[in-house]
Amino acid sequence: MDETNPDWVPTLHMGHSEILTSNSDRHRRRTQQRAAVGGFHKGVVECEGEACAAVTHEEQLKLDTTEDQHHSHLAKEAVGQSCVGQVEAELATANVENLDLTVRHTEATRQTKDCVCCEQSRAEVNRLLENRKLQSQLKKTELNEHFLKDDTEKVRYYTGLPCFAILLAVFDNVKAFLPASQKLSHFQMLLLTLMRLRLDLPVQHLCDLFNVSHKTLSSVFTDTIDVLYARLGALVHWPERHCLQATVPPQFIEIFGKRVAIIVDCFEIRTERPSNLKARAQTYSQYKGTHTMKYLVGITPLGAISFISKGWGGSASDRHITENCGILQRLLPGDVVLADRGFEIRDPVGMMCAEVKIPAYTKGFCQLDARDIEDKRAIAHLRIHVERVIGTSRNKFKMLHTTMPIRLLLPCEGEDVTLLDKIVKVCCVLVNMCPSVVVKPGTTETCSC
Repeated sequence: MDETNPDWVPTLHMGHSEILTSNSDRHRRRTQQRAAVGGFHKGVVECEGEACAAVTHEEQLKLDTTEDQHHSHLAKEAVGQSCVGQVEAELATANVENLDLTVRHTEATRQTKDCVCCEQSRAEVNRLLENRKLQSQLKKTELNEHFLKDDTEKVRYYTGLPCFAILLAVFDNVKAFLPASQKLSHFQMLLLTLMRLRLDLPVQHLCDLFNVSHKTLSSVFTDTIDVLYARLGALVHWPERHCLQATVPPQFIEIFGKRVAIIVDCFEIRTERPSNLKARAQTYSQYKGTHTMKYLVGITPLGAISFISKGWGGSASDRHITENCGILQRLLPGDVVLADRGFEIRDPVGMMCAEVKIPAYTKGFCQLDARDIEDKRAIAHLRIHVERVIGTSRNKFKMLHTTMPIRLLLPCEGEDVTLLDKIVKVCCVLVNMCPSVVVKPGTTETCSC
């Protein structure tokens, strides 16, 4: 045979070899297959081994052949099942791992969400707490009842009144008569007025404090002064004689008995220079050297203001004011009036069957005699109380120290008093609400409110 010929086609050994495999080879192959499947169907193989020993050689050959084929098939199935089981196990493991990862991821996501929610909740709580704190601070700084409550020093500084209870009493007396305001409460209207009287703050400063316009502040101040004047003006009251005699301090009784009814003096408030020549001449004060309005004030021996006149031009004399302000009509026979030497009012007072006590002066002589000196010293010592009350009024309400604009000197509409007259009388009313400067409270006494 020419195997190198291109037309050569193999014709031998084209099928399976007819040489049969020996029993030992088959046994070795079966053993390897059994080992490969890991002892799969071990009981079946043992049974088959016992059956193989009982059959003949030919039957054994056929059986072995059949068994080989069967075991080959079983081996393939076992290997397949083993692979499938391994794959399933791996898949199960992978699924478990994926499930664990999913659970962990879910847990982490939930924790992240929880952390975010916690942070948001914490931020919201902090914001609310901060808002509450800011609101509390704002309430403390806002000029209203809460600003002055439980703080007597603030009440004294901002209003001039001795305590918060008296301030509330004043407010309760006037709140029903105060006009409504879109910007301010009734208490703020009263507080604004008292602060302007007490501290004489610039108008722009008050506008910024109460967040109102200049026009609103002026109208609120005027309206509140009108209400205070109408509702509280009666507190400047001339007491009955039996009330006076029941409250005369011992130092007055030692010298004049219980006859002293009033101590009088005048004080002046500076004003702007009027443009009208007549008004300019009427308001010019030789004593102060400027344009003023003059008021006569009278106090009881106990130190309470019992009379305040209307305003007079600074050029008016003390005698002229005394004769025309209406104080003489309040005197009773036997009353004693303590006055300064500028009050030459013996004749007018004498017409009321009363007596004026004025400190003696030299009247052109070199010196006074001993008796006049003693009388002068006694009268001056007691008359000084009215100057102390006037000084307290002007120091407590600093607006009385400032220069008043001309518009305050004009009569109010439908009335015969000016806005300055109302301001002065309201200040006198507020002074009467404070402790007396004549009789000092004892060391153990406190404010009754």
